[in-house]
Amino acid sequence: MPELPEVETINRGMKKYLIGKVISKVEVDWFKSLAYDQKFINKHLINARIDSIDRRGKVLIISLSNNFNLLFHLKMTGQLVYKSDKERFGAGHPSDSLINKLPDKSTRIIFYFNDNSKLFFNDQRKFGWAKILDQESLKEFEYLNKLGPEPLDKDFSLKIFKARLDLRKNSKIKSVLLDQSIIAGLGNIYTDESLWMAKIHPLEVINKLSQSRIQKLYESMLEVLNLSISRGGSSDRNYIDIVGKKGTYIDFANVYKKAGMPCKRCSTNIIRIKVASRGTHICPKCQKLLK
Repeated sequence: MPELPEVETINRGMKKYLIGKVISKVEVDWFKSLAYDQKFINKHLINARIDSIDRRGKVLIISLSNNFNLLFHLKMTGQLVYKSDKERFGAGHPSDSLINKLPDKSTRIIFYFNDNSKLFFNDQRKFGWAKILDQESLKEFEYLNKLGPEPLDKDFSLKIFKARLDLRKNSKIKSVLLDQSIIAGLGNIYTDESLWMAKIHPLEVINKLSQSRIQKLYESMLEVLNLSISRGGSSDRNYIDIVGKKGTYIDFANVYKKAGMPCKRCSTNIIRIKVASRGTHICPKCQKLLK
């Protein structure tokens, strides 16, 4: 599943190519991908212009000129591929659908624009979804309302970070960071990287962490997220950016998927353990579990 940097990379890229496009036709091949009847789709999408694109957690939100919104969650294998007579840009799971002739067997939805360009929503495993919500429904959408604050918002202060962690102060730090209701957008990659940078073991219980270590984790998390976005997200197997290029962050990762390789700080070999049912990468020397 994508994490915040991957979806933010897609968000920023899509803004370059979709803003101002007017939807002229929508074809749905798999009902669960866009679970509305054709009459509803036509009423609320046809002739609507794309005014803005944003991200909330791991969800893309496309705002339309008719006060409706088109939401996408790519899940594990989703793709968005924009194609015109002169350009082709893909984002999402790096299967051959990014470069092959479309539609193909993975295509679930096709959005046609009035300039003859198209947006394809492809999804091999059919877990991804798109939703059409008016402004009021968007405000009440439970999935988004359950999300914690955005860590890259300018108002996300150290004080807020501490308060969010205190909601589960008797829990282990990695499982809390992965909880989307605590902080939105973090996943396995960037949690491992942030904890390594802060020298905190992922099994550390929050109420045992000093204020200085929490501050270091806060600073590390922001540094890791911003660096990853600047690198175009991770180059793990599931995500490619808007121009079909893999992100380069994993090439610069310090611990994630580095098991057996020397720690960049102390040269101790990185190991892989299980935390919260997730493969977790740590330096056993730099990230000792406090007694």
